[in-house]
Amino acid sequence: MIKIERMMHTGLIISNLARARAFYEGVLGFTPNPARPKFDFEGVWYDIGQNQVHLMAVPNPYEHVLRPAHGGRDTHIAFAVDDVAPVVAELEKAGVSYSMSKSGRAAVFCRDPDGNALEFSAVK
Repeated sequence: MIKIERMMHTGLIISNLARARAFYEGVLGFTPNPARPKFDFEGVWYDIGQNQVHLMAVPNPYEHVLRPAHGGRDTHIAFAVDDVAPVVAELEKAGVSYSMSKSGRAAVFCRDPDGNALEFSAVK
């Protein structure tokens, strides 16, 4: 049996690092981790609690995949938040489309500039 200790990071493919950073840092408020080693491709790491999100500017094998309109029905990352109202306010302020959870729980879904789905779910 494999014993998993914890999830370490999620890697997301992006096409334009400056545009992705404007979204993740400007809209979501993420802070880059300066410990990212030098790779042969552009990218950035963000610490999220004990986990990280890695953005990788590499050729996207999913570029022409038709994605569902609601991010909750697509591959996505879920982030825990205290309240979804500030998330909705920031997304609206930035002109980012979003949808609420189809289950009725307090969760909001959006996509980054490259179509990666993100969930922000209220936990109390």
